[in-house]
Amino acid sequence: MEEISHNITLFAEPIFHFGNFIVTNALLTSWVVVAIIAVLSLVLRSKISVVPGKLQNVFEIAVEGALGLCDQVTGSRALSVKIFPIAISVFFFILINNWLGILPLGGFGIVEEGEHGLSFIPFLRGGTADINTTLALAIMAVLGANVFGIFSVGLWKTFNKYVNLKVLGGIFTKIRHDPTIVIVAPITFFVGLIEIVGEFAKIASLSFRLFGNVFAGEVLLVSMAALVAYVVPIPFLFLELLVGVIQALIFSILLVVYFTISSSDHDEHDIRAEGDKELVEEFVKKLA
Repeated sequence: MEEISHNITLFAEPIFHFGNFIVTNALLTSWVVVAIIAVLSLVLRSKISVVPGKLQNVFEIAVEGALGLCDQVTGSRALSVKIFPIAISVFFFILINNWLGILPLGGFGIVEEGEHGLSFIPFLRGGTADINTTLALAIMAVLGANVFGIFSVGLWKTFNKYVNLKVLGGIFTKIRHDPTIVIVAPITFFVGLIEIVGEFAKIASLSFRLFGNVFAGEVLLVSMAALVAYVVPIPFLFLELLVGVIQALIFSILLVVYFTISSSDHDEHDIRAEGDKELVEEFVKKLA
């Protein structure tokens, strides 16, 4: 009987296709996760009552705790309520994907004949162990934060965050009172252009961090199972379950941070800073 091998690959493996549309095991897992979240949401909604039961109590405590954690980042409950729905949705999407990728469900799959003999391809592979999924999540988080900023502070202020035309125009109006504006304004303008590079850095950081940690965990479990099949991998399995929670939490918190930063009005901070500077100068004059 020919031996069947299963090799861990960096890329998601195709399992079937619709015409030219290829469905990989990571994509299938992501669809399953979306279905789980949708069904769970509908069930919970149908069970909501004025007098909460045990399950509703648990979820209410969890939501209140998550909102409190969100408040620590935003500093405002009103802002937290706006960002929280997308943050908690991303959290559960990443969490369930992480867990499905490491649970011992690898016996379900297909066997294909390749160049090196028969190979086993599992139906389920954590969507977050595929760089395409984590890259899509990262792009959604960064673009979503900028769109949220446009709705929060306006298109002009969001645009000036990156291409600060206002500070260049201020050279002609403020040069008489503050000659240093000739040096400060161009520097501030180029700092805004660097912010554009920073947005791409955010995408790379979010996507590769999540992908690297989840993929490394799956490789670790497969390697341990190949060496010692039963007892030894169990502690590592529980460790990876914890890592899955941590990675989902980190991604969600960073998403909240990006949304909060994008929704802040930088002009108000500048006005406050100038006002504080004037108060300090007046205080110093009085002391003198």
